[in-house]
Amino acid sequence: MPNDAETPAPSVLRSTRPYGIWESPIRPSVLAQGLRFSDVAWDTVSDRLVWLEERSDRGVLVCSDLQGEAPRDLTAERSVRARVGYGGGDFTVAGGSTYFVSEGRLFRQDLAQGEARPITPGFGDLASPTVSPDGRWVLFVSSHERVDRLAVVDAEGRLWPQKLVEGDDFYMQPCWHPSGTRIAWIAWNHPQMPWDGTRLHLADLGVEGSLPAVRQDEVLAGGEDVSIFQPCFSPDGRFLAYASSETGWYQIYLYDLERRTRVQLTDGLVDHGRPAWRQGMRSFGFGRDGRVVYAVRNESGFHRLWAYDVERRAGQPVQGLEGYTALDQPTLSPTSGRLALIASSSQTPARVVVLEVGRGAVGAGSGGAPATSGAASSAVPAAVRIVRRSQPETLPAPELARPRALTWRSGDGAEVHGLYYPPTSTRYQSPGLPPAIVHVHGGPTSQALAGWSPRAQFFATRGFAFLEVNYRGSTGYGKAYMDALKGQWGVHDVDDAVSGGRYLAEQGLADGDRLVIMGGSAGGYTVLQALATHPGFFKAALCLFGVSNLFTLAAETHKFEERYLDSLLGPLPQAAAIYRERSPIFHAEKIRDPIALFQGEEDRVVPKSQAETIVASLRARHVPHEYHLYPGEGHGWRRQETIEAFYKAVEAFLRQYVVFA
Repeated sequence: MPNDAETPAPSVLRSTRPYGIWESPIRPSVLAQGLRFSDVAWDTVSDRLVWLEERSDRGVLVCSDLQGEAPRDLTAERSVRARVGYGGGDFTVAGGSTYFVSEGRLFRQDLAQGEARPITPGFGDLASPTVSPDGRWVLFVSSHERVDRLAVVDAEGRLWPQKLVEGDDFYMQPCWHPSGTRIAWIAWNHPQMPWDGTRLHLADLGVEGSLPAVRQDEVLAGGEDVSIFQPCFSPDGRFLAYASSETGWYQIYLYDLERRTRVQLTDGLVDHGRPAWRQGMRSFGFGRDGRVVYAVRNESGFHRLWAYDVERRAGQPVQGLEGYTALDQPTLSPTSGRLALIASSSQTPARVVVLEVGRGAVGAGSGGAPATSGAASSAVPAAVRIVRRSQPETLPAPELARPRALTWRSGDGAEVHGLYYPPTSTRYQSPGLPPAIVHVHGGPTSQALAGWSPRAQFFATRGFAFLEVNYRGSTGYGKAYMDALKGQWGVHDVDDAVSGGRYLAEQGLADGDRLVIMGGSAGGYTVLQALATHPGFFKAALCLFGVSNLFTLAAETHKFEERYLDSLLGPLPQAAAIYRERSPIFHAEKIRDPIALFQGEEDRVVPKSQAETIVASLRARHVPHEYHLYPGEGHGWRRQETIEAFYKAVEAFLRQYVVFA
């Protein structure tokens, strides 16, 4: 696998300067101006490629034919953004048009020319539009007044949308069979989260009145303890593919619709699916002729693209992407067979890339058993073309840090995983050991990957070591590792972060007296809990929209996560004592280390009251702290001015309380 590991910078004469104040080429203004790519999609007739760029707080669809046509914006007047749950599933492309969500309505816009026109009325939230093979209907996820459903509308928007499926708490990833007479989707109910347990539905359709209606519905896979991810039909309509967690890892299965049998296509201690935090997520897809499934494999935080032969059930890595370690949203063109995705590495900001996949023999050999990580002796060739870059990419590789995977033992002896970024500079050197940022990702069901991380580079190029803690509860290391946090949130995550900082000090990778803990959302909760349970261990802390009161979180957060704490802590009121014990606000008097808190004023997931109750305690006890409230921001930063202000505030805070303290 591509080991995006640490390599020393060239030997040059370097100036001596204290860690933490190196002059960095990663400036806040540069980070604020970069693009963020959300998704890519092919048109089904013209083979044009469309992708979604997040520019500050606006989502813009961009289109190109990848030949003589220069990329052009399609949605200059409307910001494209779906808002079901955490968003995602913002658009699709079919029949020469794009269908996108903006301000709670579904719009249609021709790729060649013309303006966008609404095809649904303006109420509720929509996501994941998908067009029927004949181009007549658009299937989508709808959420209105806390009721989620699948709905359908005609592609011209002449008719009022119609409910198609209702009754479950959540719906995700709807897709059409090539015949247009069947659909599949994922559904689940509280208190499950989509990575805990979901069901795969298959339904037959018939036209009743003017729009399709479900005639028969059956559950094919999944359950309360098995998560199903991303159903998709083969181009010939023979198979329904999906990823299932039933073995403890997300593996891809093929369900034969005619024979009503299934086979396991992939194998190994790797994941081919992801926790479905957002609508519209993908990690695999069929090639144009249906004979090959192209899938992203997560190998301990490093991604690779593999090609799996459907008949032989054997796989090989795809050549051409060796320089990339994070791959997202792969999509196959139904006309040319080209594959597009979003790719990055620790030293390469995100790009939209297109692969011309070769016709190398996939899975040549015995072909009987499912492919494992060692099953392939050769690779499928592919030519790679860069379509769009998110940043100027002016920095040479030695200027940027490369992560290497670390494992250590927590306080109770459990193995913990992480990624370590060393301080990196071609201009500066410093005596002694560097201060370190111990970063705790959100979720907590998420994972820090070895792709482009502006945050890690911001700190590493200023002379900080940076540790991404993939604590117990993280995905990418098997379901047992993820489930280890159930009932133990606020315990294992804290222990793993503290033991990670201690490990850096013991290994001579960081100064144990200058450790900083940082995290956002669920990671911000871990920051506060660590300060309350291990006062004095960290020199300072950075908390982004962190949870301080678990009772009010359960009462105030959005529908998607309102029962998440049932598994992480226990259901209320039975687990009330645990909620109180692990809510930092009830132990705020123990927090005495300097802390900077950052909060979006319009955050619906972790409301600003969560930060302000902690701030009130800090202020009353004269604990050194800063509080930054950003108007117009929600659960994370989108606006350029916010991103720039955030990094400037972080740098000033660390200089005062860590570098020069």
